[in-house]
Amino acid sequence: MRISKASAGASALAVALLAAGGVALAQKKPESILPPGFDQPVAPAPAPRPSPRASTPAPTPAPVPATAPATPSTVSAAPTVSPSAPALPLPTPVATDPLTGLPIASPTPTATPGQVHYTLPESSRRNLAMIGILPTAERMMDPAAFGNADGRYIERLMRETRAPIASRWVSIALRRLLLQPISTPHNVNGADFAAERAWLLLRMGESVGARAMVQSVDPQDYTPKLYQVAMQAALATGDVGAMCPLANDAVKVSSEPSWVLARAMCASLSSTPSQATPLMNQAKRVAAGVDLALAQKIAGRGSSKGDVVIEWDGVTNINTWRYGLAMAAGEKIPDALFEGTGPQMRYWQVLAPQETPVERSQFADQAAGQGVLSNLALVDLYGLIDAGDDQGNPANGVASDLRTAYTGGSRDARLGALRGLWGQNVDGLAGYGRLVLTARAAKRIPVAGKTDGSDQLVASMLSAGLDRSAARWRNAVARGSLGWALILVSDPDSNARYGSGEVGAFSSDAAKQRMFAAGLAGLARLDPAVAQSYGADVQGDNAWTRAIDRAAAQGRPGEVLVLSAVGLQTQDWRGVSPAALFHVVNALRVVGLGSTARMVAAEAVTRA
Repeated sequence: MRISKASAGASALAVALLAAGGVALAQKKPESILPPGFDQPVAPAPAPRPSPRASTPAPTPAPVPATAPATPSTVSAAPTVSPSAPALPLPTPVATDPLTGLPIASPTPTATPGQVHYTLPESSRRNLAMIGILPTAERMMDPAAFGNADGRYIERLMRETRAPIASRWVSIALRRLLLQPISTPHNVNGADFAAERAWLLLRMGESVGARAMVQSVDPQDYTPKLYQVAMQAALATGDVGAMCPLANDAVKVSSEPSWVLARAMCASLSSTPSQATPLMNQAKRVAAGVDLALAQKIAGRGSSKGDVVIEWDGVTNINTWRYGLAMAAGEKIPDALFEGTGPQMRYWQVLAPQETPVERSQFADQAAGQGVLSNLALVDLYGLIDAGDDQGNPANGVASDLRTAYTGGSRDARLGALRGLWGQNVDGLAGYGRLVLTARAAKRIPVAGKTDGSDQLVASMLSAGLDRSAARWRNAVARGSLGWALILVSDPDSNARYGSGEVGAFSSDAAKQRMFAAGLAGLARLDPAVAQSYGADVQGDNAWTRAIDRAAAQGRPGEVLVLSAVGLQTQDWRGVSPAALFHVVNALRVVGLGSTARMVAAEAVTRA
């Protein structure tokens, strides 16, 4: 769905107002794409203790853009962004309980996490000034990724970003940023910032990463916000045990009724099952129906009581509580209940070890297209299906074709299997996921003259970042073809500058041509004026473009990635403007993320 320029302009203005500490801009909140009970911002901690790096919050955020905030009369046509971009002053978010979906009261100022008993020695405590889990080899940037940006500005941008976003490659880079060790920005508490990172990861479909993020903070440092997101992360992974170290202390600082049930379940699962009965009786005052039954079934697994039968008749929707406990209890959720939920919950299923490989494969292609699954993870999943006992379902056919694509006796046989995988009535995000699935099989095809299907071979390799393998086809693809255009934007060793002739030679599809021109211009391989002449409005100026360009110029790659997500808040590449692509690619290149920039440009040309 293409978002109107009017909405985009208002959104970009709101970004500038937020950064500059301007007045609030009233906007209508868009309809949520998240499951019921999962669509409200998390509540901020009341007067949180500052992290070792954080100073006492100032009354207003430090200005980020150096120029005055734009006014409606000066904002030009903006890239495609969400109409829900934030503005100051910051309202107090309304938190909802994952069980009831009802608003919960804010914690009282006296019920702070600082009152929780802590048993680890001081030498073993983790520092809130630097939180993250990725090992050194997997980090993509310096820990000071946000530079001197105001942490409240970054938090609000993350909280208001509607995920999943359009780009697989921006999603992958953003996930790695959110998971790597990062210096906590100014004016925010480190635990609250970890909560915002985990919350965005959950909305991106990254349930496992979100759980790891909340667990990277010591229990003594938990804030009400982090307790709330920790509950969501535990439910998204179907991991009731992840709630247990937190439940007793969470009820001291949170009024969410779901923690009451968590205490009852955890007591039954722990070494104190005698406490489970009175706690479950207490839980009956806050829950009923299938929500209570699921909790009782989990609790029953830690006692000698008989099993509880779960009845889905009369249940009209699925929320995070029902999803998480059903996964933990091994209960099959009727497919009809997923109607109306966002795609995140399906991505959680793909990552869930509780599901069989065949069950996980139902939405695995979409998850790969979104960046939740890598090429290797997706191939491994179909390998498990191929080696399993299940037969006669579509996933077995895909696994068989994939085996042939890797091990076929001839080049033609392998090419035939690849064409079959690309043409099995899959398109859109799932179709792009099939390109991800076949990337390394495509890499194994020898270059031999003008090969039928070379465009898809090149696109497939680039969907998994195999840029040098794709570049081997530069002399085998026809000038003006998709494969030719993709090599021009993705070649890692090229310093070439192109002109109007190359843009004019590519594609009769005007939309693809504009994205091609915008991508080349963002990579500094084409004069922006040439891109402008082909209808790619790369020279337009508005609040969002100024924000991302300034973050790039000041060397803040973390802020650039977050603002890139802001500019790509749509699940369909047809809703991304060439201007948005240009500024995202250009900013990524300027801050040293050149490989990501090239892959984003290639993805845009492939999917536009």
